[in-house]
Amino acid sequence: MTLHPQSKKYLEQLASLALSPIWETGATIARERRRAGLGDVPKGPELSRVEDRVLDVNKGIPARIYWPSGESGLPLLIWFHGGGWVTGGLDEADAVCRRLAQQSQAIVISVDYRHAPEDIAPAAYEDSIAATSWAAEHAAEFGADAARIAVGGDSAGGNLAAAVALDARDRGPILVHQLLVYPVTDSRMDTVSYQTCADGFGLSRASMIWFWDQYVPDDGPVSRTDPRVSPAHASNLSGLPHAHVITAEYDPLCDEGEAYARSLEAAGVSTRLDRVDGHLHGFFGTPHIFDAGEVAIREAALELQASFGRAPARA
Repeated sequence: MTLHPQSKKYLEQLASLALSPIWETGATIARERRRAGLGDVPKGPELSRVEDRVLDVNKGIPARIYWPSGESGLPLLIWFHGGGWVTGGLDEADAVCRRLAQQSQAIVISVDYRHAPEDIAPAAYEDSIAATSWAAEHAAEFGADAARIAVGGDSAGGNLAAAVALDARDRGPILVHQLLVYPVTDSRMDTVSYQTCADGFGLSRASMIWFWDQYVPDDGPVSRTDPRVSPAHASNLSGLPHAHVITAEYDPLCDEGEAYARSLEAAGVSTRLDRVDGHLHGFFGTPHIFDAGEVAIREAALELQASFGRAPARA
């Protein structure tokens, strides 16, 4: 395959900015750049209600809750944003969460877990577990159905969603779906896509090395092969909820996401894998730039509805 014209245009525009690499600028500048880019992002669909809260767990976890309607007993999606465990937040995930809420007709809780390097692993993981437990325990209070809960996320958020699904299988709550969008699943960074897409396609291998160094430093309390940070290293993947894994062809993370999907399927987990050809890491979170992002969100919403029991899965 070849680069999609929208991917090519995006890379040309990115190159014209001549930005210093993230490992030179550091976390603060990286976060400022990402927030600055929000000015060009359309808000997304209007919903029945959107509310910021601080979840009363782990000393307070900021979250944003999206209601697609005033109906009670709606299914629930808990969303973890991307950004290499370092950048990103509620505002950066807002447009995608609005779309997912509207199109899946589910309440969405977007979780702003602690970031590295200020809080290294397992901080983000622990916040994600705590937020999921809180959501299940308090579901009825905000109109959600505790029997229909899904988790999802993109990139580092996909990593957290996969790790939460593993924990929930063993300790609860019961989940019905995991949406993993170009997820980080394995710390080894030794796949073919890490070689062929090492540089020149937006997210680089060097950037991923830096992100891993921030989140799971060598002298930290967690090993990089710990399933809490590398779900692919879990000894048992059976008994997990239905998985929808979405990857991008020109993404260093493509192969590890697809390998994880195959491992899930081999363990007996109902799994759908969609590779989006011609596109880059990040397309799902930027549907205002990539038409494929809009399509992928729509397909993800249909798959969520199927798991929630609202509609048959799309072939």
